[in-house]
Amino acid sequence: MSGSWARDAVNADANIVLVGFMGTGKTTVGRVLAGRTGRPLLDMDAEIEARAGKAVSDIFRDDGEPAFRRMERDLVRDLAARSGLLISSGGGIVLDPLNIADFSRTGLVACLLADAETILRRVESETHRPLIQVADRRARVTELLDRRRPLYEAIPFRIDTSHLEPAAIADRILTEFRRVTA
Repeated sequence: MSGSWARDAVNADANIVLVGFMGTGKTTVGRVLAGRTGRPLLDMDAEIEARAGKAVSDIFRDDGEPAFRRMERDLVRDLAARSGLLISSGGGIVLDPLNIADFSRTGLVACLLADAETILRRVESETHRPLIQVADRRARVTELLDRRRPLYEAIPFRIDTSHLEPAAIADRILTEFRRVTA
């Protein structure tokens, strides 16, 4: 099935929104989907950085997480009012249920999941993630995953990416997208 998607084979009006914890593959899968659909990938964290004029880690450090979440909420409102987007959200987007509700009204919200071991392996060398800049990353990832799990599980369309290649994940997302937007 990989590679068989025509660029115009998806609903031009509906959005595709990738949500999930850090390290679940939102950006990687988003790039595959961008190639298959012809849509540019809009990374919410990068957009917030552009609007704020500083890195997410600096926003967390200088202004605090609540300020970042307000910026995130404002961006969700802006993006949910548009159509035909391919969006990679930040991992904490689920903390405000209005974010998921807004995105769900405009297209498919695909929640990418992974187990803690997979996440830790995928983010082990990354230094740009402010929520895991702690001595015990394993404990922090486990704590955050446990807290957010019910929020992720409330999203109807979920894919465990722990043992799947990005192309297979993209296949599943496009199949579901075509089903719900037909």
